[in-house]
Amino acid sequence: MALGKKLFWGGLGWALGGPIGGIIGYALASMSDGGQAGFGYQSSSSRSGNRSMPRTQSGDFIVSVLVLFGKVMKADNKILRSELDYVKAFLHRQLPHNSAQQYMTLFKDILKQDYPLRDVCRQIQHSMDHPSRLELIHVLFGLSQSDGHVHPKEVDVIHTIAGYLNINQNDFNSIKAMFYKDSNAAYQILEIDSSATDIELKKAYRKMANKYHPDKVTHLGEDLRLSAEDKFKSVNDAYQTIKQERGLN
Repeated sequence: MALGKKLFWGGLGWALGGPIGGIIGYALASMSDGGQAGFGYQSSSSRSGNRSMPRTQSGDFIVSVLVLFGKVMKADNKILRSELDYVKAFLHRQLPHNSAQQYMTLFKDILKQDYPLRDVCRQIQHSMDHPSRLELIHVLFGLSQSDGHVHPKEVDVIHTIAGYLNINQNDFNSIKAMFYKDSNAAYQILEIDSSATDIELKKAYRKMANKYHPDKVTHLGEDLRLSAEDKFKSVNDAYQTIKQERGLN
């Protein structure tokens, strides 16, 4: 297929499905040109005529993750093998083998581009519920940690993404603390100060356990539900850590 036609399909996808739709439109044109069947993606806007009531689907989440993966990976001006392996493993856990390979092809093209972060995040915010966006931030931190070190520049990009996704500072600090272990991490995970009373501690635990409950993201697929269980476990671990420090039963 000629480049002009690819750009046409990409532009049409952008018009119908925002920045992410543009990425998919161009990718599908490229894949069909190579004789591939594509990967069965439909944006939330193309699936339904009701744009005011979008629904998050597993495919939406994966494409969104890939775009933001690229932003985080390029933050320190390095593309590491460990990061690429993380992305590949993520896709293979989510998708059948052939689809995972096709998404990986799409991701390699995404890495070469410079998509408008604010616009992409705005579309994600309008298309995803709050629990899904929280899970997205958690997954991005997982990528950053894949080389054994959470780089400050990557944290800055994730923080910017969180702001665009309307994730408040307390929620961002809570998820960040799951990857930055220090003496105050347990309190940050529960979004309270170390001066909180025992009653406030219990109330915070119940609130965070409900916020991060894996059942809230079952619509993203079984593997991402299991990933969400890591957040849920971090909340439980933080609570048990503070209880032990305070000598509570």
